[in-house]
Amino acid sequence: MTVGQQRAWDRSWASFGCDVTELGDGPIDFDAWFGRTAPVVLEIGSGMGETTAELASISPEINHVAVEVYAAGLGQLVMRAEKLELENLRLVRGDAVDLLRAHIAPNSLHGVRVFYPDPWPKKRHHKRRLIQPGFVRLVASRIEPGGTLHLATDWEDYAEQMLEVCEAEPLLRNQHADQQGGWAPRPVWRPLTKFESRAEREGRVSRDVIFERV
Repeated sequence: MTVGQQRAWDRSWASFGCDVTELGDGPIDFDAWFGRTAPVVLEIGSGMGETTAELASISPEINHVAVEVYAAGLGQLVMRAEKLELENLRLVRGDAVDLLRAHIAPNSLHGVRVFYPDPWPKKRHHKRRLIQPGFVRLVASRIEPGGTLHLATDWEDYAEQMLEVCEAEPLLRNQHADQQGGWAPRPVWRPLTKFESRAEREGRVSRDVIFERV
């Protein structure tokens, strides 16, 4: 962590977050954790938190939960949350699969977002990609009927893999199946990050995939 990230962590981590290994047995009581009842959206892999903080800021009616493995990214997100005085954001450090399996009840999430996961571009590493049938099946089971799974990537072959995997999952329905290729239009509310801007400069087109839990 940078000095600033560490200071923010020391000040506010206990208020915003916890490690997945520190969670008690069974599903998280989100109402108790947030101190209110509201729809819960889970972001998997929040990175440095730029998108996470902005979306939490513009959607105060939603309880936002971000899970990330890297402490530096979470430290940066804590800094952003402090600056924006966010009360509707909670953070979890650890593996998203462990969180989903052991600590999130079936049919309990309003939505799940996975924006720009590691593309593992070399073909021999594709098996390491997060978006695989087993993972999507687990995620879908945790989303309430009518809720959404929203994926985005700037790697063409990964976008195609995302679309193929989600279309093969019986619990999900493509909200934009009538669009050319089945791609979702880029939502105006999804922040344009430095990462995405760089991808565009390098000639990579971002794709959004949005499926609804049936």
